[in-house]
Amino acid sequence: MGSVVGEKITRLIEYATNRSLPLIIVCASGGARMQEGSLSLMQMAKISSASYNYQSNKKLFYVSILTSPTTGGVTASFGMLGD
Repeated sequence: MGSVVGEKITRLIEYATNRSLPLIIVCASGGARMQEGSLSLMQMAKISSASYNYQSNKKLFYVSILTSPTTGGVTASFGMLGD
């Protein structure tokens, strides 16, 4: 997952939060793209933070669908945070 994908997912979560919409994310990633360095790594933390705000503040429904291959940082960060 690169920085562009991470930003798009974060904006999706913020959009759903602002409009009180349910959220379904289909994950198929091994984690951060090593070519992008720390910018890519921080996207997973940014997504996790946005999904935490989504679930804790608004008590909205979040489904995370894990497909193959979903490993590494995506599983550890936001893949397992779904309801």
